[in-house]
Amino acid sequence: MTEKTRAVFITGAGAGLGREMALAFASDGYAVAVTGVEGVEDTAVEIRARGGRALDLSLDLRHPEQVEAAVSATLTRFHGIDVLINNAAIEGPTAPVAQVSLEDWHQTLAVNLTGTFLCDRAVVPHMMAQRSGCILHISSVAGLHAYPLRAPYAVSKWGIIGLMETLAAELGPYNIRVNAVCPGPVQGSRMARVIAHRAEAEGRSLHEIVEEYRSRTLLQRMVEPEDVVRLVLFLASDAAKNITGQAIRVCAGYRL
Repeated sequence: MTEKTRAVFITGAGAGLGREMALAFASDGYAVAVTGVEGVEDTAVEIRARGGRALDLSLDLRHPEQVEAAVSATLTRFHGIDVLINNAAIEGPTAPVAQVSLEDWHQTLAVNLTGTFLCDRAVVPHMMAQRSGCILHISSVAGLHAYPLRAPYAVSKWGIIGLMETLAAELGPYNIRVNAVCPGPVQGSRMARVIAHRAEAEGRSLHEIVEEYRSRTLLQRMVEPEDVVRLVLFLASDAAKNITGQAIRVCAGYRL
């Protein structure tokens, strides 16, 4: 009997870090459920072109019924989910707390925190039944430190670390590992937008903001997406079978 192909469910996998993770897991032999609001078909097409297995699913995490449908479709197609990666997130506003609108607050937490909860809730019963699994929350160093002008985003990232620790305690007896990955400033389009918004909010140049982020890292550089992907692959592997309940930084030594 041939061994069942491992399956991973990744949110926000149509672009950026999520896309890089989807391609990396496919290269590692996983069947990949590529989910998100945009770009998912292109990512899945690329995986298939490389000889991998991929299922592209439109998924807006603000809608619980879409989460349930995407998880159900993945279980039907791949006969299981071995790894869940809660990666999808929006940046939220860049403003002092007193100027953050209630709409922006609710929207940021709805996607980043409640969306993560909804995916966990949908996948956990299956993993409990098979008595194995790995869940990874993509948090941030913003979930570990104060992050001025970015309150909704920071709160959402703190929240998913708390959810991770709770799940790790609940699911350990079922041989399910739950961890969080906390990247620092990662090179890419999302970080470029954050820098641009911060420069505008503070009345400073883009160069000043970039240099400030770099200067706050012990290694004096931004993190590359590949650095985060390698950590995620490790945590999903059997090499990390005794790692759970941890918030692990990949941040070039970022300090505030």
